[in-house]
Amino acid sequence: MRKTITNYLIGINALIFIMMFIFGGFSAFNNPRILLIFGAQYGPLVAEGQWIRLITSMFVHGGFFHILLNMFALFYFGNVVEKVYGPYKYFSVFMISGIVGNILTHLIIPGSFSVGASGAIFGLVGLLFGAGFRNDTPRILQGMTGTALLPIILINVIFGFTAQSINNFAHLGGLAAGFTFGWLTPIRFSTSSWKLWKYIYYLLIGVGAASFIALIIFDIISF
Repeated sequence: MRKTITNYLIGINALIFIMMFIFGGFSAFNNPRILLIFGAQYGPLVAEGQWIRLITSMFVHGGFFHILLNMFALFYFGNVVEKVYGPYKYFSVFMISGIVGNILTHLIIPGSFSVGASGAIFGLVGLLFGAGFRNDTPRILQGMTGTALLPIILINVIFGFTAQSINNFAHLGGLAAGFTFGWLTPIRFSTSSWKLWKYIYYLLIGVGAASFIALIIFDIISF
């Protein structure tokens, strides 16, 4: 199998999920303490300075059905975005969208408890959605960009507001961030823009790795 960013992201999510199961069995996914140990976003802890949870929570899931749905969506949209935009911009938009969605969650519902990659995945959907409104987007992509994605977006957003267990603010924040990148930046790269996205990519990998290292330190001190 060809190594792709999508495969790595799915692998990281699956690894953390398996580690949670080993740590606490099936009950781990309903145990707030275990979810926090593995990086869940919890408003009061974020307010105390644990901003790393805005990143680590993207890789934590609250059950088999939760991770199955998110990884299926990541596999589908992630592979499309990676083929269209390349690995650097894809990973960067994924991470930034997830962070924006989690920040919006913290600002609007500061006491919230949140896990999952759906905000970042909505960022990928938003990226393709925004690209459809650019005149320089190749026609071959019309079937998977712009208004072609509107039914999927509306169904998920409306459903998100009707289900109490879904953090729709993470979805909306991620969607808005992705749309902004899709609308304002072209699909085709110049030499300078390719290098810029490459630098952002490595920066975000470093930030992500540092976040999990910091989480381990917080866990040792707190738990």
